[in-house]
Parts: sequence; C-alpha cells; structure tokens
Amino acid sequence: MNKRASCFAAIVLVAVCYPFAKLPTLTAPEMATLAGRFRFNRLPLPEVPNPPPYKFVRQVHPSLERICAWTSSLGAAATLADLDGDGLPNDIIYVDPRTDLVTVAPAPGTGERYKTFSLDTSFWAHNSYDLPTLAPMGTVAGDFNEDGLMDVLVYFWGRTPILYLRKADQTTAANGRQDARATPSERELSANAFVPRELVESGERWYCNGAVQADLDGDGHVDLLIGGYFQEGSRILDPKADGTVMMHEGKAKALNGGHKHVFLWESGASGASPSATYKEVKNVFSEEVARGWSLALGAADLDGDLLPEIYIANDFGPDRLLHNRSTPGNLKFVLLEGRRDFLTPKSCVLGHDSFKGMGVDFGDVNGDGFLDIYVSNIATKFGLTESHFLWLSTGEVGKMKEGIAPYIHASEKLGLSRSGFAWEARLADFDNDGHLEAMQACGFIKGKINRWPELQALGTSNSRIVHDPRFWPNFRPGADLSGHDWNPFFVRGTDGRYHDVAPLLGLAEPMVSRGIAIADVDGDGRLDFVTANQWGPSYFFKNDSQNPGAFLGLRLIHPNGTPAIGAMARVTLPDRRKLVAQADGGTGHSGRRSPDIHFGLGQWEKSKLVQVNIQWRDRKGKVQREERQLPPGWHTVVLRSPETLASQGSAPQQEVLR
Repeated sequence: MNKRASCFAAIVLVAVCYPFAKLPTLTAPEMATLAGRFRFNRLPLPEVPNPPPYKFVRQVHPSLERICAWTSSLGAAATLADLDGDGLPNDIIYVDPRTDLVTVAPAPGTGERYKTFSLDTSFWAHNSYDLPTLAPMGTVAGDFNEDGLMDVLVYFWGRTPILYLRKADQTTAANGRQDARATPSERELSANAFVPRELVESGERWYCNGAVQADLDGDGHVDLLIGGYFQEGSRILDPKADGTVMMHEGKAKALNGGHKHVFLWESGASGASPSATYKEVKNVFSEEVARGWSLALGAADLDGDLLPEIYIANDFGPDRLLHNRSTPGNLKFVLLEGRRDFLTPKSCVLGHDSFKGMGVDFGDVNGDGFLDIYVSNIATKFGLTESHFLWLSTGEVGKMKEGIAPYIHASEKLGLSRSGFAWEARLADFDNDGHLEAMQACGFIKGKINRWPELQALGTSNSRIVHDPRFWPNFRPGADLSGHDWNPFFVRGTDGRYHDVAPLLGLAEPMVSRGIAIADVDGDGRLDFVTANQWGPSYFFKNDSQNPGAFLGLRLIHPNGTPAIGAMARVTLPDRRKLVAQADGGTGHSGRRSPDIHFGLGQWEKSKLVQVNIQWRDRKGKVQREERQLPPGWHTVVLRSPETLASQGSAPQQEVLR
C-alpha cells in the first residue's frame, strides 16, 4: 500500500471510529431536569481568631526546591463527626495548609455551640521533632480508648500520628452524652478538652497520606491502618537538610514509598488523663504491597464475613485490593487481582493498573446488594488522560478465596471515566431517590504557566529521571497543572449513564480541592458536604434540595455510645433493588464522612415500615445479626448482643428518632 493510500485508510478509520469515541450527551433540557433535583448553599468554614499568617508554598528539602509547588500540593483535609455528643455529625475538623492548623468548629448554620478552636500544636515537637519540618495531612474521628467519647487522630508529614483523646469529667456521661446538669460553658468543646498522646513512641519521621479505622482482626475492637507516601526518615520539609530525596523508582510500578503501618487495639483508659494503647504489627504485607506510594485507603467488608477488605490507592503504580483472612490477634491479607478478557486493557484490570490512584470510596451503585469501588485517577483532557475506576462487583465473592478480585471496569460505560485531575472520590445519595450520585475533588496546582507539556514529558521519561527530583521539570510557584478543574457532580440520567451537572448547580468554580467530607449535619435527611481546598478557603455546602425522597438513617452504636465502625445494613427497595452500606471508619483521601448510614428510599410511603438487616461484631468479636422494621427517618440503634440482653434482663432498646 502506497503512502497516499495509507493516509486515506487512516482518515476513513478515524471517521468511522469517532462517533464511538465521543461521549454520549444529554440535551440541555434533560441536563436541566437532572440538575433541578439539587440545590446547595455554599458557606465558608469558621476560622480561629487571629490565625498565623498565610503561606502558599512549603519550605522543602533543597533537592526538592525546583518542584516545591508539586511537593506542596497536599495537606487540605476535612472530617465531619459528632464530637460534642449531641447526636448529630455537625462538628467539622479541618486542616488548612495555609496555617497548618487543625481546626474544630460547629458546622455553619448548626448554632454556636462552642467557640471555634485549634488542637494543641505544641505537642507536635514532642520526641525531639522539629516543628517547622512538620505538616498535618489529615484527621480521623473515632473513640480510640472506647470510653464513649469521640477523639481525633491527626497524621502528618514528618512525624508519627497523634491521638487527641477527649477528657471525661463530671460534664460527660459514659455514653458520650453531655450531663444535662452542666452549664453551657462546662459543656463547651475546647482545645483543653483533648489530651494529646503519641500513637507510637518511635520518634520516626513518617509521611502519611491516609488513615482508616476498622476491626481488622475481627476481635470486636477497632484497629488502625496508616498509609505512607514518601519513605520514612526523609526530610521532605527540611530546607536545611543535605543529600537528595528519593522519589518514585518508576513511573508505572513504584514500590519504594512509605510503609503501611497496622495497629491492633489493646486497651484504653478514660478520665481526666485518658490513654489508648495500640500494638504495631510488623510485616503484615508483602514488600510490594507495603511500599506503594499511597494516597488513599479504604476498608469495607466486601464478601459478607464482617472482616474488612483493604483497598490501597497508589500513586505511580498499581492499586491493591487485599482479602481479609485474619483471626483475632492474627492478621492475614491476600492480594486479589482481576481477570482480563480480550476486550479489556491491562490497565483497566483491578490490581494491574499503572495509574495514579488518589481517592477511593465504596457504595452500591447498581443496587445488587454488593459494594462497588469508586477510584479517582488523573483523567485530564489534553493531559494524562488515564481513567477513573468504577470497579463494579460481579457478586461472585467466593472467588476471593481463589485470589480473584470479582470486579469489572465499568466507569466508561457509566460515564464516570473522565473528569479531571481528581483526588477524593465520593458516592452518596443527595436527593434520596435511591440512586447514588458521584463526586470528586479536582485540581492540582493553580498558577499562570501551563506545565502540562513538562509533566507529560516526565510521564514518558525513564525511571532514573523520575527517581531523582533534580531532573524533574520546573514546578515552582506560578506553575499550573489542572489548576482550573472544577469538582464534578455526577447524576445518573434516564440513559443509565452519569452526567456532570456541577456547572448548572453553581459548583463549577475551580477550587483545587483535596478532601470531601459528607454527613447530614442537621438531621433533615439531606446529606451535606465539606470540600477541603489546597492553598485557599474551604467550604461547607448545605443541602437545600427541594422535594427529596424518603430516607432511612441509622446511627449504629455500641452500648457505651461508641460508633459501631464496620457494621453493615441492608434494605430492599420496592423495585427489588437491594442496597447495602457500612458504618465507615475513614475511607478516602483526606475527607472523612460521618459513620452514620444513609439510604435514599425514593417514593417510599412515610407510614410504611422499612425492613433493615443489621450485622455487626460485638465487643467479643462475635458476629451478630438483627432484623428491624423502622419508619423512614433517622434512628439511633444501640447494638446489643443476645448475651448482653440476657445478662441485663432487658428487651432490645427502642430506636431514638433524631
């Protein structure tokens, strides 16, 4: 075939294939109809009085100076939780990189229940850490000493995590509720209400970009998994250090990052000087699993045994899905990988991708009663166009025992494969129609000089160049890498695909976001959210959607008031779709949703009871199951084992509407 004929054949091939490559779209009226179901009111987060002067780039190791904007691209984080014990997840814990403060505040519009404050930072220099070389990266709220009061874990670049444990005194009852006899000033949260404690006394320099709590060994107590990014011992934020920082050893399979640290719960003490003891378990994972450059962690029971599987979203290498085969006191995880067919690219097989995993979430997207996995990567138009993942469960959970991940890549056919440079990935039902919406936090570095050509060149360079930051392109302040992406808000249309309606909702302002925290902060049944933004103000978005469907909300707690992390709930809708959700323990990048379970029920009759199946592990690690029939709305359900009920001589505790 001559050259002219070859060119003609290529043109014909492009013309034939173009209609299939073009993304399906809806008409403007159809998009307006989708968007019309939602409305959000944006409010700024409260700040402490007289915060430190803002900064917009970090001081870094000399070998990282030419990429200081790239190195400064992480740290914005947000958590929604019930810290003050009023029964609502209306307290915000957020990290602002501009000040490096960890701030606690009432969610806007929920009343001035206490004054906004920041957690004590003086303890950060404990164990001879140098304060200027540290930066908080995120938080997790949980009851880490099991006294019924909510605590806060903070993880960092430059040191090991810190537990801020809530003091118990005469103003707090054992179940975390405030004593009604206490005065308002005595009930107020403040920095003095929390006592900082080291999670581990090693004095090591860790660079953590993920933390999740879950009962990893099935003993009935919640454990911790901490994910590392840079290698331990590095001096990333030390401008006076010498040598060269070691970067990713390759662009597709970098296995020289920070370790994954596993801590099993041992004991806790309450009172004015609370404590919590965790035992770090070494060598839980193989070297190639333990050393990925992790940006997000997820924990959820995917096979129905109430032992949480682990999903690790890795930068510069394949993500990892680990099947949990642990027993109390003995941790065992087996790597799962998907199976490839003739039409599926290797990069779209779970466990074989070489993308940049940055966020993960679990949700039942197709209503089959099995949790699916939503993962953010880089999918920037005219940039590194990879693919976001929607790992859709096949329901063949028995294959996990054979080392097979029973998931297929479904993001392309569902319209979720492309958006931008995405971090957090979230699934939630914001209009209570029984179908999950999908959200992402997008944007990398905001500036004036487009550096995508240089980043693309880096992405195609050899491993030695990627390994040494001195050979990287110039990513100093002023560089722009997807700095004008907006946070997409995907809604499922009548065509079965998801469509981004963010521009129609006023959500298309570029913010360079990192974390998304979700909760129903005022108990009205409509989920609200917070976006944590890098080098800019973060915001709370109040859900004011009109005419939402009915919902069932569950606050599942142990008898002492502790959230029952890992408890699962299932409901069946009138159209026979089966929905499943868990009491989440911190899955994601740097956003943390509340552990409350929320189901949208659509056009459910308010007088009709909802049958819900609840499963959990009690404090002895025994699996418990219970069927309840509840009216739509919010319910606090105390999970009591039959043995506990028998010893107390009482019937199951009635639900409390909130």
